[in-house]
Amino acid sequence: MTEERPAISVDDEPPLRRPRRRKRSLANRIVGIAGELLITAGVLVLLFLGWQFSLNGILLSNQQSSDAGTLSETWAEQGDGGATPAPQASAPATDPTATTAFAYGEPPATGLEAPADTEDFAVMYVPRFGSDFKKTIAQGVDPKSVLNKGGAGHYSTTQMPGEVGNFAIAAHRDGWGSPFLKINELTVGDKIYIETQDGWYTYTFRGLEYVTPYGVGVIDPVPQVEGATPTDRIITLTSCNPLYIASERIIAYGVLTDWTPRSAGAPAALSGLVGA
Repeated sequence: MTEERPAISVDDEPPLRRPRRRKRSLANRIVGIAGELLITAGVLVLLFLGWQFSLNGILLSNQQSSDAGTLSETWAEQGDGGATPAPQASAPATDPTATTAFAYGEPPATGLEAPADTEDFAVMYVPRFGSDFKKTIAQGVDPKSVLNKGGAGHYSTTQMPGEVGNFAIAAHRDGWGSPFLKINELTVGDKIYIETQDGWYTYTFRGLEYVTPYGVGVIDPVPQVEGATPTDRIITLTSCNPLYIASERIIAYGVLTDWTPRSAGAPAALSGLVGA
């Protein structure tokens, strides 16, 4: 006969205890906190980039289109400023002494007074950047007061549109509406139109250059030739490169190849864009 063993009461069970945590060293705690901060910072950066390249970019682009259209309409309402000059015959291509001839004569560059800081004074159209691309150009290149509004800024030490020398402007390539996002896609022969109260200046793209952030020679009257006397009417677009890194600058050059007074109407390529 099997002998019965007495039941073990609950009181006889050893108490349940949590395993004792090993105390973390100060160094481990610091590393842990630093890791959490880095993760949080990374999330915030991603959220900021998402804001810049999505909603904020769309809002700025739409606002820029509206501002540019309003500026163009204002000039149209102010009138053409006089009769349209008669188109002139171009100089023969075989004439070695001929300079660039414009159908409506010399552009009135001297009539453009230097605008006040942050003032919008021109509208830029670049078909290569999009069929509906139009941005305002304001005086100055300060990021906060000018460039971060989604348009372009004019280097105030450079020439005005149509003047002999270098009309240099800057704009963001990534973020803040990314107006110069496609600057690297410009192809020789592409047109860059600049509208002012006097009319439209047509620049033709000639080439790209990459410089360091300190390569200020690109905005000299003759780019990269300090002290030289200019003879051409040049446009220079500057922006950051590569995307999201900005360790250098991408530069696009063009030369003035046409001029159209307001009384003659906008160039055919801008049909539906001007004042819209």
